[in-house]
Amino acid sequence: MDKNQWKWLALSVSFSVIVLILVLYFTIDENTIQYLTKLQPVYLLAALVLHMGSLCAWALRIKFMSKSLGYKVSFLHCLNMVFANLLVAAVTPSQAGGEPVRIHELYRADVPLGDATAIVIMERVLDGILLGVIGGIAMFMLWIGSEELGLTIAIPLFFMWAMITGFVILFAYSVKNPVFLKNLIKKVSGWFTKRWHAERVEKLTNGIDSEVDNFNKALKNYVSHSKIGLVWGSAFTIIYWFSEFFIASLILMGLGEGPHIVESFVAQIIIAIIMMIPLTPGSSGIAELSATSLYSLFIPSSIVGIFVVLWRLILYYFNIFLGVFGTVIIVKREVLRKAIKNKISIKRD
Repeated sequence: MDKNQWKWLALSVSFSVIVLILVLYFTIDENTIQYLTKLQPVYLLAALVLHMGSLCAWALRIKFMSKSLGYKVSFLHCLNMVFANLLVAAVTPSQAGGEPVRIHELYRADVPLGDATAIVIMERVLDGILLGVIGGIAMFMLWIGSEELGLTIAIPLFFMWAMITGFVILFAYSVKNPVFLKNLIKKVSGWFTKRWHAERVEKLTNGIDSEVDNFNKALKNYVSHSKIGLVWGSAFTIIYWFSEFFIASLILMGLGEGPHIVESFVAQIIIAIIMMIPLTPGSSGIAELSATSLYSLFIPSSIVGIFVVLWRLILYYFNIFLGVFGTVIIVKREVLRKAIKNKISIKRD
C-alpha cells in the first residue's frame, strides 16, 4: 500500500472508532454491566473461528472456479488473495473494492487476465443472486414468524430486498443484451459529463463500448465453458454468506441473548447491501450506524453498543489485521520477483 492508501485506512478506522464511541455513549446503562457479567467468551471464539471458516470457503470458491477452467491455483494462494482483498476493501468506498487484487493474484497464478476477470466477476454475480434469494426467504419467514416485528421492519426491508433483486435481474438482462447495458451506462455517465468537451465525451463513450464488450465476452465464456465451476461457486457462496451472517447470532448468544436467527439474517442482508454503496472508506461509520439502527429493533438497547463493537472487531478490525498480513506476503513476493528479474536481465547483458 502506498502513503495515500494508508491515509484512507487511517480515515476509515477513525470513522469507525468515532461512531463506535458515540454508539457506546448512547446505549450503555446500568443494565449493560449485568449483561457483561453473563458474557460467554466461548461463543465469541466460535464467531471468530466461523469467520475464518467463511474466508476459507471464499478461497475454495476461487480455487474451484479456477480449476473448472483448467487452472491449478493453490488453496493457500487463494486464501492469501482473500486476505489482501480485505485490506483494500477497508480503504475503498464501500466494501466491494478488492476485485483488482484478486484478479492480479489469479494472473500471478498463471490464469490469463480475461479468465481471471471472468472468475472475479462471476463471484460478485453469485453474491448478488444469493443475497436476493435468501433476502426473500428470510423476510417471508420473518413475516409469518413474528407479526409485530414484521409490521415494524418487514415492509421497509422488502423494498430494500426488491432493490437488490431488481439489480440482479437488470444485470442478467444486460449480460444477454449488452447494447442495453451500454446505453444505460452512457445515459448515467451523461449526467456527470454535461460540461465535458466533445472529444473527452467521445473517448469515454468508446471506452464504455470496449469495456462492456470485454465484460460480456468474459462472462459468456465462463458460463459456456464452466458449468461445474458455477455449481462449486454457488455452493461455496452459500457457505460463505450463511457463515458470515450467523456470526452476529453467535455474538448475541455470547452476550446472553437469543440468537434471533431470522431477524439477524434480515438485518445482515440489509447491512451487506448498504455497505456496498460507496459512501465512506470501507463503509466505516455506515456499517456501525446501520447495525445499531436495525438491531435496536429486536435486542435490548443496553447491549446494542457492545454487540456492534464485538461485531466490528471480528468483521472489520480483524479483517484489517488479516489484510496487512496478506499484503505483506504479496509485497515481499513482488520485491523478490523483481530482484530475480533484474538479476537475470543483468546476466543477459
